[in-house]
Amino acid sequence: MENFLASLTEVMSFNIILLMIIGVIAGIVFGSIPGFTITMAVALTLPFSFAMEPLPGISLMMGVWVGGASGGLISSILLGIPGTPSSVATTFDGYPMTKNGEPGRALNLGLWASFFGTIISGVILIFAAPMLSEWALAFGPWEYFSLMVLGLSAIASMGEGDMLKGLTAGALGIFFGTIGQDPVLSVSRFTFGEAQLLSGFDFLPVLIGIFAFSQLLSHIKNKTNDKDNEIEEIDIKKVSTSYPLIDTVKDMFDSWFNVLRSSIVGTLVGILPAAGGSIANLLSYDIAKKSSKNPDSYGKGNKDGIIAAEAANNSSEGGALIPTMAFGIPGGAVTAMILGVLLVHGVQPGPYFISSQPVLANGIFIAFFISGIFALIIQSFGIKLFVRINDVPMYLLIPIVFVLCAVGSYAINNRIFDVWVLLLFGIIGYFLRNKGYSLPAFVLGVILGPMTEENLRRAISTNPDITLFLTRPISGILLGLTVLSIGYAVYQEIKSYRRLKLKE
Repeated sequence: MENFLASLTEVMSFNIILLMIIGVIAGIVFGSIPGFTITMAVALTLPFSFAMEPLPGISLMMGVWVGGASGGLISSILLGIPGTPSSVATTFDGYPMTKNGEPGRALNLGLWASFFGTIISGVILIFAAPMLSEWALAFGPWEYFSLMVLGLSAIASMGEGDMLKGLTAGALGIFFGTIGQDPVLSVSRFTFGEAQLLSGFDFLPVLIGIFAFSQLLSHIKNKTNDKDNEIEEIDIKKVSTSYPLIDTVKDMFDSWFNVLRSSIVGTLVGILPAAGGSIANLLSYDIAKKSSKNPDSYGKGNKDGIIAAEAANNSSEGGALIPTMAFGIPGGAVTAMILGVLLVHGVQPGPYFISSQPVLANGIFIAFFISGIFALIIQSFGIKLFVRINDVPMYLLIPIVFVLCAVGSYAINNRIFDVWVLLLFGIIGYFLRNKGYSLPAFVLGVILGPMTEENLRRAISTNPDITLFLTRPISGILLGLTVLSIGYAVYQEIKSYRRLKLKE
């Protein structure tokens, strides 16, 4: 308690509070712009943090990190374009809710789900860090492969009423994920002698193209003027004030189990190195949909879809801090930068970090909590401003968003090739969207396909005994859940088919 009070006193100083507020605002802005990732935003704070003491520097980074994780919901909900890779699933129900005339409600639900996800993962971070970190360390390539397969099983339920189209889109995504160098032997595949393709397609330009550029093309094709635009028909003044806080709290209370479950899923996925919020976001959404009494309502503006996606998104950040704080193992790119700041200041992260540096460790915990509170307050007061995006005429908004997407794609690796990738996958996404194929299934294939292959080959290279996938307890449980997931998706498809036949 003495160490905790000392940490609280230090964190509550004017300078650190100001740094966190600045960080949260910057994170929200970066998170809401497609292509400008949280990692990029946090990386920009590194030069400043090196010149500060460890706690102020990390508090600034924490603000940017938490603010960015929450800020991605803004463009996801208002424009249907994920601000960050970890807010992909937020678009599935957030944007339809906006088109249904409830952008204020969607933003409030996403914001409060993000807040609760942050707080719940923070509690788990403090009380269960050592135990959960040891569990994560038990993951070998067999367990990672099984986890990726479980994630891929979500494709079966992402066909929006047509499982075959969902599976086709997922398979197409997996194919594009294999382009480049073989992950084990470094042999080129499907590059046709093009050197730029050796490293494959960077995920972010693919994501921006599939969701953002294809969405812009759809607007250009379907909306000939502002008057016809569904978004601009919304009475902004009405929707920004017609969904009060008490109703948001009621919605959250009605979905308390979804909030808790999604936060735990996000935390557990975040603990795994390199898993990240994008997997947590999609996996949690799929679990919520499969466990729903009305799964057909997902993708049409279901509040539980937004809650599941955003709670998991933010809780995965707290999960990523667990192996970082307890074992000095970065849970992702941002936590790797936090470790770098500690090392620059001569602080050795690892199993003895929390006991040897209790004031600093507790200060990081407290900064994480306070950043979540600031993100809630700042975005709550800013929602009226955020929904004003819908006031911008589409003939102005489309070129602005496109330029931001192109700049964001270019800035990832500073190469024009990524802008061409954006355009290519924008066209692919446009045709998939028009033909009724699932964009989320395609993206899931692109993300998880290469990771599944890499871990499968690593596992077989380590030990050719394939029964290990079943006999290793965690791997066996995950594969069992995969079978249940696919079986449930098939059951829902048959049920939906029979219901359709009865209507005919």
